[in-house]
Amino acid sequence: MEEIVGLREGSPRKPVPLQELWRPCPRIRRNIQGSLEWLKERLFRVGEDWYFLVALGVLMALISYAMNFAIGRVVRAHKWLYREIGDGHLLRYLSWTVYPVALLSFSSGFSQSITPSSGGSGIPEVKTILTGVILEDYLDIKNFGAKVVGLSCTLATGSTIFLGKLGPFVHLSVMIAAYLGRVRTKTVGEPENKTKEMELLAAGAAVGVATVFAAPISGVLFSIEVMSSHFSVWDYWRGFFAATCGAFMFHLLAVFNSEQETITSIYKTSFPVDIPFDLPEIFFFVALGAICGILSCGYNYCQRTSLFFLKANGFTSKLLATSKPLYSALAAVVLASITYPPGVGRFMASRLSMSEYLETLFDNNSWALMTKNSSPPWSAEPDPQNLWLEWCHPQMTVFGTLVFFLVMKFWMLILATTIPIPAGYFLPIFVYGAAIGRLFGEVLSLAFPEGIVAGGKVSPIMPGAYALAGAAAFSGAVTHTLSTALLAFEVSGQIVHALPVLMAVLAANAICQSYQPSFYDGTIIVKKLPYLPWIRGRKIGSHLVTVGHFMNCTLTTLAKDMPLEEVIKVVISTDVTQYPLVETTESQVLVGIVKRTHLVQSLHTDSASWAPGQQPCLQDILANGCPTQPVTLQLSTETSLHETHNLFELLNLQLLFVTSRGRAVGSVSWVELKKAISTLTNPPAPK
Repeated sequence: MEEIVGLREGSPRKPVPLQELWRPCPRIRRNIQGSLEWLKERLFRVGEDWYFLVALGVLMALISYAMNFAIGRVVRAHKWLYREIGDGHLLRYLSWTVYPVALLSFSSGFSQSITPSSGGSGIPEVKTILTGVILEDYLDIKNFGAKVVGLSCTLATGSTIFLGKLGPFVHLSVMIAAYLGRVRTKTVGEPENKTKEMELLAAGAAVGVATVFAAPISGVLFSIEVMSSHFSVWDYWRGFFAATCGAFMFHLLAVFNSEQETITSIYKTSFPVDIPFDLPEIFFFVALGAICGILSCGYNYCQRTSLFFLKANGFTSKLLATSKPLYSALAAVVLASITYPPGVGRFMASRLSMSEYLETLFDNNSWALMTKNSSPPWSAEPDPQNLWLEWCHPQMTVFGTLVFFLVMKFWMLILATTIPIPAGYFLPIFVYGAAIGRLFGEVLSLAFPEGIVAGGKVSPIMPGAYALAGAAAFSGAVTHTLSTALLAFEVSGQIVHALPVLMAVLAANAICQSYQPSFYDGTIIVKKLPYLPWIRGRKIGSHLVTVGHFMNCTLTTLAKDMPLEEVIKVVISTDVTQYPLVETTESQVLVGIVKRTHLVQSLHTDSASWAPGQQPCLQDILANGCPTQPVTLQLSTETSLHETHNLFELLNLQLLFVTSRGRAVGSVSWVELKKAISTLTNPPAPK
């Protein structure tokens, strides 16, 4: 049966079904339909990448929350087993040690069997990638499963091994960003764009930090400080948008699962708002920052030295090369044995988790004053309402437990960083800094039990505030960042100590940056990853040294009039990725760049088309379609080392050619730059 049709009023004689005409309110429905079509076109317009940023933030929040949920259940199961296994010391010791040993062995073996690049933090490698260096297969999606499984096993050991998840999560987020970038390129149908790829990777690094601490602002700033020497403002909103989506989704999942009543900070504090600190306390906060700066210098030096020792020592280097799970098991036995609660672990609050460490250290009350006249008993099990009692043992004062914790965790954390497993190292140093600040605050509270009197008002000492400042100062100094101050405010939910905490972070950074590279830069040096040493702020005379002093003068050029036989000899005898193209052999005037892959492909394609006896030259190959690239940037022999270094950092360059009056006379790569900076920093002894 044919459908009855009619004409709509005001339409250009376009027939429509009669049923459509009889529906109520046709004009309103048409307007709504048009609005929905417009919204659909705007939302799903291919070419805009904001929805890929939404997907990145939401995916990483789901992964972070699911990992926390699963790990929490496993940790509780281990605590239940340790509690219910009986009073026999042997069984309790085995239940405490075998569990982390098995998990770390599996984490190391599983992740390393899939890909060696899944171990460690991941931030040094991501930092290297964002400078323009290509690390083969490091961002391949197959590493994702190895990193997730290995990291889950590492975190399931709790505070026994004393590691976090920030670094691996940055790596995971950047992997997802790289994958979404490839999906976007295929969806849009546009050619690969290196700039677009770097924009997504930078946003991925910010999302990785934001979904760990649910702190979008400090997540973006921390990723900028750690990953980049220069940062494009264009990438700023992308990072904030994706990080905000991730942090919001992470909080939303916690609310839906009834873990939180509403969206709130992770480690909520309750510092008084009216008079949080008095003016004389500023001096104490700066002094705390100086102490954290000195200790961070020692930590970075010892950590880097231990990594060099493990590589240089024959036994450990062979063990790490052939039996990584065995090394992980041995290290886990040492760490777990020391933290065994009935042993020396009772003097370092080893029964607390990483989050409980921060919750107790940020406590407002002074433990020294609360236990001054009485020593609370050490309970068989931690009291959930009074977890701070774990820091008070009848055989040792609060000061003793804090000092013992700092001394032991110093070398234990260094040992943990040498284990070849996926693990983050930021949260442990954040907790360590909080313990430094707590000890400093407890000493002040004992020295000024009534508080500090200034202007006729008494301001009590709050050790928790010093713990917050110590956490930000020590972690900021170790990583050479200032955004840890903002991170401390976001995770604690209060900003009342903004000025003193920031001053402590500045003091700590001023000391550590003057004497030691950052934790991540030190790892880059140990792993021998490609990197450029920093020269800004260093008095090494980089403005006086010119390119002519350190450039590579051995330059293989290809001239347009060069016979193909010589071109083939050059290609066979060299392994460079690109050749400078000059006008003639005699003039050596630089006119372009030829990629090795394009040249080899053209030689194979055009070799059969030449007539016998013909003597073709490179110009013929170029005329037949071999692509060349223009020289958009080149150096002069009079360009200073400082300017050259800034160009390489700003544009993520790997190689630049040097010309003199248009003639190609040399080249400068990272190798020449590093050698020149090293010569200035450590000048050779006069002969």
